[in-house]
Amino acid sequence: MSVENRESWQNFFLYKAFTLSVTVPIFHIYFRGRIHGANKVPQSQPIIVVSNHASYFDPPIISYALGRPVAYMAKEELFSVPILKQFIVTYGAYPVNRDSNDIGAIRQAMGRLKEGWATGIFLEGTRTSDGRIHNPKLGAVSIAAKMNIPLLPVCLWGTEKVFSKDSSIPKPVPITVRIGDLISPPTSRNKEDLEMVTSKCADIINSLHDLGR
Repeated sequence: MSVENRESWQNFFLYKAFTLSVTVPIFHIYFRGRIHGANKVPQSQPIIVVSNHASYFDPPIISYALGRPVAYMAKEELFSVPILKQFIVTYGAYPVNRDSNDIGAIRQAMGRLKEGWATGIFLEGTRTSDGRIHNPKLGAVSIAAKMNIPLLPVCLWGTEKVFSKDSSIPKPVPITVRIGDLISPPTSRNKEDLEMVTSKCADIINSLHDLGR
């Protein structure tokens, strides 16, 4: 399902307008961004994008690098801000109550996948200070196994340096996005199979991170 068929033309226009006017100049000019492997991204089928996570800039950068909106969970408070709500909904974001369990988030992610979205899940579930994955969670691969949807490993290099403890202003550090090959979902939902594919995803992302700039 293409973006044009999945969304209203108004949302598609807003997505393109925001990407071209905000994300593109920030990524290419301010962060001197580079993208490797963009030709590996399927543009019409649902996929689960798994990546490392080190900065609030990660979701829009990943979406731009992949050339299609990537739906991420966002804290429900953001959906009460009128203008911000419109933009994050355009990118496919869905609200999650951080005080509840993960069942709602999983259902929302599966719903987006059924609609044809690329759905992003940070493999560690939270930001890491060095940009690497140390303790990957099984959630993304569990959904992939249940829905028989492939996983796309993506690595962000440099976003861990955007913010420092002594400043809230983003630094103009160089950022590189590397996109790996699609990974088939596990053939079963046994814990051993889920752990094996999850480890494979983490190893690939960390290997891409080791390539540096």
